[in-house]
Amino acid sequence: MAAISSSVGSGAAGAAIFADSDSRKYRYFDPKGQRATHYEDVTVDVQPDPERYLIQNWIISFANGKGAYVKENTAAQSSNWHAFRAPDQEWERTHYQRQSKIETMVQSVITNARRAGAPKAFDKVWIKILQAHLGAWKHAEFGLGTSLMQAQRYGYTQMINNATLTNSSYKLRLAQDITLYLAEIGMDIPGWDDELGKKHWLEDGIWQGTREAIETIMGTTDYLEQYFAINIIFEPMVGELFRSGFLMQAAAANHDFITPPVISAAEADYERNLANTIDLIYLLANDEKHGAANRKLFQGWVSKHAALADKAALGLQPIWSMPHSKPISFPDVRAQSEERVGQILGELGLKR
Repeated sequence: MAAISSSVGSGAAGAAIFADSDSRKYRYFDPKGQRATHYEDVTVDVQPDPERYLIQNWIISFANGKGAYVKENTAAQSSNWHAFRAPDQEWERTHYQRQSKIETMVQSVITNARRAGAPKAFDKVWIKILQAHLGAWKHAEFGLGTSLMQAQRYGYTQMINNATLTNSSYKLRLAQDITLYLAEIGMDIPGWDDELGKKHWLEDGIWQGTREAIETIMGTTDYLEQYFAINIIFEPMVGELFRSGFLMQAAAANHDFITPPVISAAEADYERNLANTIDLIYLLANDEKHGAANRKLFQGWVSKHAALADKAALGLQPIWSMPHSKPISFPDVRAQSEERVGQILGELGLKR
């Protein structure tokens, strides 16, 4: 293992041997592959760590003596927090580029559909569903995005923080997309009510289980539990259930060809976020020193959040009966959801 400045007691040039001490690359980490990727170059060790290079300890500390980042912000433990690399390798520039492309696509779909008069062809009952229930769902996405924004602050390494923050950004973008989408098609539909979604989110019994699940996640102080609960439990059990299992299935059958492409980007977002989360949790669950304790911790998180997600999913069931055209039943979608979460947990050696 290469020596680091803290182990030799000096930050002077040549005092320690690093990954690229004998080259002109000035890289202080071991890449995951044979060569460092651009993502690694701009992400790894950007966030300081006294155990690696800060021999003077934290430059800035809180009044209680704790440094800017501490491992105790999560109950999970790791032999090497710096080992994680996000599979999507997303960093600032690539994230902005992807978000920009998605926004361009969404706006083009909405603009072209409105120009063709598509919203006026929507089934009348489906219009009410969009106002009430897609309008409510944007609050769910906003809550998840806000939770992840809070979680991002406490991650111990830049790699973990990057993955959490891009996840938050995707959620907040979708909440914004839904808000703007409903506002724009509402201009073409007589009697449209922009406030109906908020009213259902706050008052409709259908949504109170979902609110409870999300507000529990938001109130959790362990940043890794928030990240785990959202991507490992809530998203496959509730998020995909509603987005893919209802909106994208029922929309076209009710003469709505706009909603599916607006929502579809969220499913691609989730696949990226899920891959990142699985890689991080797998590393911790199989840590040579802390793996057993971490698996026990994660199993407790599964029990806690799956119970809330179950309640949320079952609460949404009446929505499947509302449209005139019902191309898929709730039990069928629910069975797919159960299979999905089972596969995800199986990859991590956890049980439902």
